[in-house]
Amino acid sequence: MNLNIVVLPGDGVGPEVTEQAVRVLREIASTHGHNFHFEEQSAGGEAIKQTGSALPRATLDACLAADAVLLGAIGSPEFDHLPSAQKPEAGLLLLRRTLGGFANLRPVSFHKALASASPLREEVAEGADILFVRELLGGLYFGEPRGITSQNGSWVALNTMRYSASEIERVARVAFEAAMKRRRKVTSVDKANVLETSQLWRQTVSSVAQEYPQVELDHLYVDAAAMHIITNPRRFDVILTENLFGDILSDEAAVIAGSLGMLSSATVGGVVDLYEPVHGSAPDIAGKGIANPLGAIASAAMLLRHTAHLDNQAAEIEAAIQEVLDAGYRTPDIARGTDGQLVSTAEMGRLVTDAVAEIADMRHAYHAV
Repeated sequence: MNLNIVVLPGDGVGPEVTEQAVRVLREIASTHGHNFHFEEQSAGGEAIKQTGSALPRATLDACLAADAVLLGAIGSPEFDHLPSAQKPEAGLLLLRRTLGGFANLRPVSFHKALASASPLREEVAEGADILFVRELLGGLYFGEPRGITSQNGSWVALNTMRYSASEIERVARVAFEAAMKRRRKVTSVDKANVLETSQLWRQTVSSVAQEYPQVELDHLYVDAAAMHIITNPRRFDVILTENLFGDILSDEAAVIAGSLGMLSSATVGGVVDLYEPVHGSAPDIAGKGIANPLGAIASAAMLLRHTAHLDNQAAEIEAAIQEVLDAGYRTPDIARGTDGQLVSTAEMGRLVTDAVAEIADMRHAYHAV
């Protein structure tokens, strides 16, 4: 397998966690004879410092020419004074729009080894395994008109939530196809009792569901969904929702895993797939070597699964993560009291890399027999 991957370390802890994700991918390439080529480019706040743009043309061209993009994190408070269109986050939105990925996949599952890290009782969270399918190119984040203006001596801000039936249909099919490979249930989340966009959402999702009679569909208002994620997360298989709701609910669901640092994501459906941990740039801990790289490493596993179609190697990374957690190793975000051995970002990356090598060796030995 030849794979060209553009790495965007980004801001804050982004460079620290992407370094470990690349480290693990290099081990996979070495142990399985693949050729992964990594090209690093700047984006976000670091790109603003270097070029004046959050997404330089050279970066965008490199991403468009790649097989996949691996992103660390984007955002920094030092750029809060800039107009919205010039902030690091504007570069991220432009990248998403240009690459064209409209479906953001965010898996969240309970790790028994991290039961003490979750604020949920173990009997509530145990067995939870949810895939969020978030529409990524519509809704309030991209709708026009938008902006801040002055009217009659007062500032007025405007954002537009807009969806077309075709936008809803395509992301709904991603959710139903995913459910066919899982437990065959889709929960569509909206606010159809108030919002016209949600009424169209519910109507369109119900129509697409007729193409998948094997999949159970139910609908929940977003406020009810937020409650059930905390009180009964096992009721969910695939959660399908629009951009803003998906952003908020998937972050809330991090309590199931114990930390945002555990969560990965894949953005698919466009010309080039984009992979990134769910967490932000966390500038308050940047450079301290304490950021959790497991979300970034799990994003690398998703890259192997969805872009390279190397399901076995993706599973090896996921098994390595579980092995390291079961052995009691923890970064500060998932450590509780005397639970486990505290390790740095780089140490956690090394541990997962070593576990990947061991798992690969065992698999090769098994096949040799």
